[in-house]
Order: sequence, then structure tokens, then C-alpha cells
Amino acid sequence: MPQVNSLIGFLDSRSFMTIWYWLALVGMWSATGRSIMGIPSDVVARARAALAAGQGDDPSVLTLLDWLSLVLPRWRLGTTEGAVFLGLTSFGLTSLAVLGFVFWLELAQAMFLLLMPFWLLFWMRVRLARRVTPLVDAAQLAQIPPDKAARDAARMMTWHRRWITVLSMVSVLTTVLWGSAWALLHPNGL
Repeated sequence: MPQVNSLIGFLDSRSFMTIWYWLALVGMWSATGRSIMGIPSDVVARARAALAAGQGDDPSVLTLLDWLSLVLPRWRLGTTEGAVFLGLTSFGLTSLAVLGFVFWLELAQAMFLLLMPFWLLFWMRVRLARRVTPLVDAAQLAQIPPDKAARDAARMMTWHRRWITVLSMVSVLTTVLWGSAWALLHPNGL
């Protein structure tokens, strides 16, 4: 049995050659695809089906609006919080990119390829929340009918999910190609 001296030794810092990295990549993207901003995809699908059938007063439509009213406040970023978060995460990702692709550190490359798409995904979700919030607020104040708010929100969320699928496919393909090239060029980790 191999001796394990540290967590890093156990996980092996040769990222592209270890199963842990690929399990993390697949696990993160599969968990991301299960919901849209924290709302289960089946809630959106049921609301869309009810609206397509002309049942604007169906409970699934109100369930979608309830989910949105609970989840959207979590995605609100003020200008200060947004600027600080953008600055810190941009610094971290830029540092990883420089360490990985200028100084050729494999672990930094792997972390950059893992985290960069999720950084983009975060800002896509913030943008979606900013677009959906006025609809939910207007429906709560009875300025627009709930079925119209739910229809527009479900349409935006469906497009968002399609873009997430495209982002995940491009991300995984890029990571697989880069990881394979790295493994072929550095077979012994040198």
C-alpha cells in the first residue's frame, strides 16, 4: 500500500494525469446542469408545459414564480460587492493563467481550465437574475399577469440553460484536448 504523507501527495499534483481532476470536472458540470440559478429544471419545464397548454393559472406556473421570488435575492449584487468580487476573481484567474500558460505549471493550468468557465457562468447567472427580477416584481405588484411573467421568465431561463450546455461542452472539450496534449507531451510529468 502506498504511503500517503499529505493531502496533495494523495491527490497528486499532476492534475491532467489523475482521475480526481476528471471526476471533479464531470461532477461540477453535472451538478451545474441540474438547476438554473438554484431552481430545479423540472420546475421550469412543468411551467413551460402548462403555459404551452394554455393553462396560465396552473399551480406549476405559480410554483415557478415562487421559486424565483425566493432565489433571485441571492443573485443581487450591489455595485461595491460586484466590483470587489470581479476584481478579486479576475486577479485569481489571471494569476492562474500566468502561472499555467507562461510558467507552464500543470496544476495552475488545470485549475484555470476548471474555474474559468464557472466564472463566466456566475456572471451569466447574475445577468439572468437582473433580467428576470423586474418581471417577478411586476407580477407581485399585479402590474402584469402572472402567466406572462412566468412565460417570459421561463423563456429566458430556457435560453440560459441552452447557453450553459454550450459553455459546458466547449469547456469540457477544451479541457480534454489540452489535458490530452499535455499528457502526450509530458508522459512522465517532466
